[in-house]
Amino acid sequence: MPSAIPFSAAAGMLRSRISSTLRQRGGDGPSRWTTPGHQVRPNGYFLNRTPLPPGQSRKWEDWELPCYVTSFLTIVILGVGLNAKPDLTLETWAHQKALERLESQKQILAPNDSD
Repeated sequence: MPSAIPFSAAAGMLRSRISSTLRQRGGDGPSRWTTPGHQVRPNGYFLNRTPLPPGQSRKWEDWELPCYVTSFLTIVILGVGLNAKPDLTLETWAHQKALERLESQKQILAPNDSD
């Protein structure tokens, strides 16, 4: 049976590495997610943006116009396209076939009634 000394040594080494890592990550220093000059806590405004002074309008960002135009055109194309698609359901096909059979039966019976 192997001795427990190597296991306890490995456990001690692992414990020291984990505790040192936790101490480093929990510090108040800069991390890889924040950089100096950025606000850490939210300031209570939507998207952390302070409101503009009265009378000023917000300037659009460069991605907004293409995104809004594309979204509008997608809705229009889908609305027109889905309303104009042919009705290929099984119920519609069966209804048309039933109407055709009724018409053919009427045509067969119609010449016999005229005699």
